[in-house]
Amino acid sequence: MKAKSSFSLKDQLFNSDKVEYLGGLISQVYPAFDQTAFHSDVVDALPKLELKQRIAHISNCLHQYLPDGYPAALDIILNSLPPALDPTKTDDDFGDFIFAPLSLFVATYGCTEHYLERSLQALKEITKRFSAEDAIRYFINAFPDETCGFLLDCTQDENYHVRRLASEGTRPKLPWSQKLVIDYHQPLPILELLFADNTRYVTRSVANHLNDISKVDSTLVIETLTRWNASGKQTADEMTFITKHGLRSQTKQGNPQALALIGFGTKPDIKIIHLSTNTPVVEIGGAFEFTLELRANRAQNLLVDYLMVFASNGKKQPQKVFKIKQLELSKGEVVQLKKRHPMRLMTTRRLTLGEHRIILQVNGQTFDSLGFELVEP
Repeated sequence: MKAKSSFSLKDQLFNSDKVEYLGGLISQVYPAFDQTAFHSDVVDALPKLELKQRIAHISNCLHQYLPDGYPAALDIILNSLPPALDPTKTDDDFGDFIFAPLSLFVATYGCTEHYLERSLQALKEITKRFSAEDAIRYFINAFPDETCGFLLDCTQDENYHVRRLASEGTRPKLPWSQKLVIDYHQPLPILELLFADNTRYVTRSVANHLNDISKVDSTLVIETLTRWNASGKQTADEMTFITKHGLRSQTKQGNPQALALIGFGTKPDIKIIHLSTNTPVVEIGGAFEFTLELRANRAQNLLVDYLMVFASNGKKQPQKVFKIKQLELSKGEVVQLKKRHPMRLMTTRRLTLGEHRIILQVNGQTFDSLGFELVEP
């Protein structure tokens, strides 16, 4: 039995107020825009549409109420844009989702050879208000060499949102986006220029890009990160972040080379003294809590995680690794760890009632396990 979430991300991101805001921006530069009819057509359809469908619907409505010619419509869109996101920030400034339909408009009506350069420049402007990472993939697939060349130039842009677009838009496994037709090797020159960036928003994208590649070519990623670490082009702290974040899938899988690169390559020599829970039954909305006590038989660095094996949904048994702590222990040292795992309803994952189990992982090696029952409140 699955439990459903009452929270709606699509309603938070795309609603009457957001549509009113977008229509108002366009009306200011295009007085002939029928803002009332646009708002009505968009909002009336929202309840029956999912998130990406809402983006497409708003884009289609814009096409209906803007001038017929793409160049004229694009000029209105670009002139209606609000000021760019704060260029002095370095992270966590994704922008407003209501501008996603503008990027899709460009991808839908301007992804042609005739309008290629103009459309790419438009996405460069829009991405300063909301990431055009999804829309740029239409152009990569239709015009791979030209678009990758454009994105290579974007790596030198003074605006970090533009620089991030070069890495994020070319990710092999970008969530919620279409698959790319290009080989994952083609964007590597972009990453080579961006890993030394001084903005976390950009370097996180580089790390996420590497993590995507690691799922199909872990050797390439490990060799690349080893070379980058030795280059001295990035600060030590930021290079550590990129390495750990870029190898997170491999470290969760216990890849020995990945664990070694982040400093946890040795086989753990420990004893699990105690593993228990005082929440063998957890209600939806509650949390599973457990206590772990372990002893180090020698001095060593330890990466302690746990694999959550969710209740079967009838097709497969979902699993996901979660972090507990990184430890540097001396010989004979005993440490007690406590963990609280909320079992909240989420828009990205439905919970299945029934037996769940955690399996301890230390430096990629599996140890003891513990189970609990998830029930309705």
